[in-house]
Amino acid sequence: MFVEAIEKISNYTRPIHTIMRTYGGKQIIPGAATMFFVNEQGYALTCKHVVDLLLASESINQNYAAFKAERDRLPKDAKYKSNLKGLELKYKYTPESIVQIKITFVDAVDQMSGFTVHLHPTLDLAILKLNDFTKVMYSDVAVFKKNPADVKQGQALCRLGFPFPEFTNFRFNEAADDIEWTAEGIMHSPRFPIDGMVTRFLADPSGIVGIELSTPGLKGQSGGPLFNRAGVVCGMQSSTKHLHLGFDLIDTEILINNKAKKVTDYSFIHLGQCVHVQSIKAFLDEHKVMYHEED
Repeated sequence: MFVEAIEKISNYTRPIHTIMRTYGGKQIIPGAATMFFVNEQGYALTCKHVVDLLLASESINQNYAAFKAERDRLPKDAKYKSNLKGLELKYKYTPESIVQIKITFVDAVDQMSGFTVHLHPTLDLAILKLNDFTKVMYSDVAVFKKNPADVKQGQALCRLGFPFPEFTNFRFNEAADDIEWTAEGIMHSPRFPIDGMVTRFLADPSGIVGIELSTPGLKGQSGGPLFNRAGVVCGMQSSTKHLHLGFDLIDTEILINNKAKKVTDYSFIHLGQCVHVQSIKAFLDEHKVMYHEED
């Protein structure tokens, strides 16, 4: 149903890979999000909550660098442990505190000096501009729905993203007390599509701003395009909400492998929420970002 559309969308949809580490452990936690490019000048769309993490990473890393500098100046004497505890209190570090985040934009551009962002004031939407590249690594750009009213209840649409981070090109450098990217290991995660039916529309005082789907958007698909069978972009995956169905089973006896077992189950439906194409285009227009519409 969406075979050709997925091939088309894949030309400009890219993963954002992250690795993070907590203060209490050396284990690296991989993660992923999604962005898609709207023109040849390095402008992409993603979710505001994704960009919030990108922006927070700099201060988190700087804070840990300052902590390490102070820690390394502590005398290695009988008071070291108590002094270290005081330093941890100063920086508000607990074993669960995130102390490092590293980010890479996979197969997006050949090089970059950084990025510029525009955050939507109310919607989970952000424009991400990659700066000072010499070559783009994507081969096409998004084509948006021209008439937003063409998106109707009951239509089948699809999302594409990178919800399962299978990349392994990272390591913990114990000598440097740092996490880092490597040239070894798996550098990519598989793209993953998931379709659904348009169930309802989401609105705020300005009008319709979102599209609800009958299936969940998966973690890591945030910022991925929502598109029809022709590969025309109708929105962007943002979040998933969970509605209690009321079909609960409380200590209900059922047969499992011919044995009676008591189970408890609370049932929910998980519905994907996407930013509507008309909200996306209005935001791009506001910031004078060029984009393409269907003929």
